[in-house]
Amino acid sequence: MARRRRGEVERGSRTALVTGVATGIGSCYAARLAALGYNIVAVDVNPAVEQVAERIGREHGVRTVCRVCDMARVTAAEELFAWTEAEGLQIDVLVNNAGIFSFCDILDTPEERIKRIILLHDVTSTLMCRLYGEAMARRGGGRILNMSSYSIWMPFPGLSLYSASKAYLKSFSVAFSKEMRERGVSVTAICPAGIATDLYGLTPYWQRIGLRIGVLTSADSCARRGLRAMWKGRRCVVPDWWFRLFIPVCMCLPRPVVGWLRRFTMKFQK
Repeated sequence: MARRRRGEVERGSRTALVTGVATGIGSCYAARLAALGYNIVAVDVNPAVEQVAERIGREHGVRTVCRVCDMARVTAAEELFAWTEAEGLQIDVLVNNAGIFSFCDILDTPEERIKRIILLHDVTSTLMCRLYGEAMARRGGGRILNMSSYSIWMPFPGLSLYSASKAYLKSFSVAFSKEMRERGVSVTAICPAGIATDLYGLTPYWQRIGLRIGVLTSADSCARRGLRAMWKGRRCVVPDWWFRLFIPVCMCLPRPVVGWLRRFTMKFQK
């Protein structure tokens, strides 16, 4: 009898919900969970999620269900939960992956964009944990994975909104995991550094360069490490040991260096 991989289940016996599936890390999370036997509930604001989910289901022989939904709204979590309940979808794994990147000074950031980032990263993710976490606890088990960011240790000009919203999600996840442990539900926050996706606006050329010199990680590698940490019940994980070494450096950069970074990065702000 073949030995099962970590996290593997009987094909089609359990269901995972992943947000932000249309591109990047989200599609990798969904594909890896499908390969482990999970049916997939794929959620994204981009209608292309339908084609991605159909392909994943075909390749891995699992059921995939799509929901085109803007998660950066006050009522998004409640609406999604009510829909999955009405459809009889019992969620065993929740991956809060959907995100909006922002690299811009606060005074140059539109108010609507500020609201959407905080809603998506913090309000929606917290309510998703609350709603699906309660359902998991009632059944006696489940797993939740939240996408934080390495930028929480980089309070640099231009990153104030993004890093702060992700810092909340990491702090919340660690505390929530302690509350949920005795209820049989694990909660994990992953804090990756740069990922070779379109999220940051990097061209394919610069993504390849970043991967080659090791300052960027592939989306699939990030998904693999995030899921591995989740299966192990880790509360927080930073992929790649060398990035962990630089955390104290990022937090203690002298003012002249931060000033130089500000001047250098102003041309990239958007």
